[in-house]
Amino acid sequence: MRHGDKINNLSRTAAHRRALLSNLASQLITHKRIVTTLAKAKALRTYVEPLITKGKNNTTHSRRVVFSYLQDKAAVTELFSTVAEKVASRPGGYTRIIKLGIRPGDNAEKALIELVDFNEIYGKGKGETAAPAKKTRRAGGGAKKAEAKPAAEAIAPADAAAPVQAPADEKPTE
Repeated sequence: MRHGDKINNLSRTAAHRRALLSNLASQLITHKRIVTTLAKAKALRTYVEPLITKGKNNTTHSRRVVFSYLQDKAAVTELFSTVAEKVASRPGGYTRIIKLGIRPGDNAEKALIELVDFNEIYGKGKGETAAPAKKTRRAGGGAKKAEAKPAAEAIAPADAAAPVQAPADEKPTE
């Protein structure tokens, strides 16, 4: 029985698995995104996210702890400078896994794992800063609705005067 056994061994010995995850983590930190199998990406996420959290605290001790996991000075330097600077305000969830389909040779599920803050397509673009989350107050929100209502009524008659056309690909109904 495997009660409570949550680690994915990836069909490797402990030393081989540790070396594999160390190499994948250092490449992820260096290149910001890598393509691997889905199982390795999920195992890598649990391995690298605590390291990124340690990267926020730039002390000698945390650098040594991270180096003991990564064994790559360039990756440690990149983590504590570039990556830690971008993820400073994020409370967790530093990585994103996107499924890419199967690999033709062995039918393995491929996935792209990337650092969330380094993707300009999904996140905010360069130069933009994150806006603070909008807070709503249920009790005092009535005044704003009353002010917005007359403006909406002024626009409505202009829209009503325009003829409504059916889309070109649909037949008109009789």
